[in-house]
Amino acid sequence: MAGVELLPKEYGYVVLTLVLYCFLNFWMGAQVGKARKKYKVFYPVMYAIESENKNAKLFNCVQRGHQNSLELMPVFFVSMILGGIRHPLICASLGLLYTVARYFYFTGYSTGDPENRLKIGKYYFLALMGLIVCTISFGINLLLA
Repeated sequence: MAGVELLPKEYGYVVLTLVLYCFLNFWMGAQVGKARKKYKVFYPVMYAIESENKNAKLFNCVQRGHQNSLELMPVFFVSMILGGIRHPLICASLGLLYTVARYFYFTGYSTGDPENRLKIGKYYFLALMGLIVCTISFGINLLLA
């Protein structure tokens, strides 16, 4: 496997953290599927309309919690993959914080009160900013090498 031997051994933690997040994403998707059945919001409808469904807000909060996670996934993955090359343990730790915070963001949002997403879930942003700093550090290091 050409090139893999150039990665630090600790990069394995980055990989495992990304896999953990994938499982969280699968779980969130399953929760949206359950909410679709429970609140009778069928495909291809993305969001329920309040005038047509008395449980629209409850469903939409579950859907939105997952959708927001999907929207941020590319930034999270790229920052983990690139920043982790230079700072694997820091990125794996920040990635774990991000994953746990996204779980609480989703479960808080899924209560039907969007404010609940921020109680613990707000820490995802701190983790994401740390990952971006690690990626910037990696980029600067490449230019100075």
